[in-house]
Amino acid sequence: MIAAKTIDKEISMYLEHLNNGQKEAVLKVIKTFAHEEDEWWEALESDAKDSITKGLKQAKEGEVVPHNEVMKKYRRWQSK
Repeated sequence: MIAAKTIDKEISMYLEHLNNGQKEAVLKVIKTFAHEEDEWWEALESDAKDSITKGLKQAKEGEVVPHNEVMKKYRRWQSK
């Protein structure tokens, strides 16, 4: 995955070469993505939002189990 700073830098580099019409089109696309993100979040029930927020907080605080450890535990289910 590309680091956010790298993406920001690359986007800025390309924006310098666009005319105003192209920049307006890019802005419209960005606003569409941002709006879509807001829509799905707003459509969620409050308990789902709470669960997601709690999970993100736990992940940020390192309260996670690595994927490979989870797969070891549940590998026996895959064979059934």
